[in-house]
Amino acid sequence: MRGNQKYSVLMSVYKKEKGEYLRESIESILNQTIVTDDFVIVCDGPLTDELNQVIDEYEKSNAIIHVVRLKENKGLGSALNEGLNHCRNELIGRMDSDDICMANRFERQLEIFELMNVDIVGGAVTEFAGSPDNPISNRVPPHTHDEIVAFSKKRNPFNHPSVMFRKSAVIAAGGYQDFPYFEDYYLWVRMLSSGARGYNIKEPVMYMRSGKDMYARRGGREYVKHMLEYKKKIHKMGYTTKAEYLESTVPHAVVGMMPNKMRQIFYKKVLRK
Repeated sequence: MRGNQKYSVLMSVYKKEKGEYLRESIESILNQTIVTDDFVIVCDGPLTDELNQVIDEYEKSNAIIHVVRLKENKGLGSALNEGLNHCRNELIGRMDSDDICMANRFERQLEIFELMNVDIVGGAVTEFAGSPDNPISNRVPPHTHDEIVAFSKKRNPFNHPSVMFRKSAVIAAGGYQDFPYFEDYYLWVRMLSSGARGYNIKEPVMYMRSGKDMYARRGGREYVKHMLEYKKKIHKMGYTTKAEYLESTVPHAVVGMMPNKMRQIFYKKVLRK
């Protein structure tokens, strides 16, 4: 391990995922230049036979994999909180069950933790369709801590599946809380408010699966409703000024109510590189 720093990996899986995507994701974790000694997979409620088969196969053949099965679907925030309780190491790398890590992702993040006083280390991601050989765009978050704090007043400053964080800092901020679509964003704001420091690697550290479904999840009446509740929540806690609240909420609501095809174009042309 780099600098003798061990780390855990935390992944949540639910029934709508595809077995082939989950397999690719797990393989990318197991083939890191510095491999974890603690890979926690939370099954968020009953899964399909296909997903169970993949998970059972890897659990039986890899001693580092620890599976936590929840009887009911609790949602991402609750599932990740349960997973946190089972992670053995202070440093935890998040991973989604349909994305693919670059081989040196965790090695690069461990290096940042060695060199800097930080609590959250994320990175840019390359969005792709079908295969990583078909990249569409890069999602590049703010780089330094000050840039992250300023950016967080308007938009999410981290690509959630790309982050590695200190377990103690997450727990101190209250862990993940139930806020549909915004569980991670709300956690970052509470962590930053309590003095946690962030950093984002400028270059992509992973491949993130894209497509029309991803953009559909970022729009519609339900999404906009939760977005308005979230923005109001962090404004009331004093994280944003009235001007920041309005500058963030109004454009976000407009984009959220766009037809999905138009929203997809907007993201690619305006919010991606």
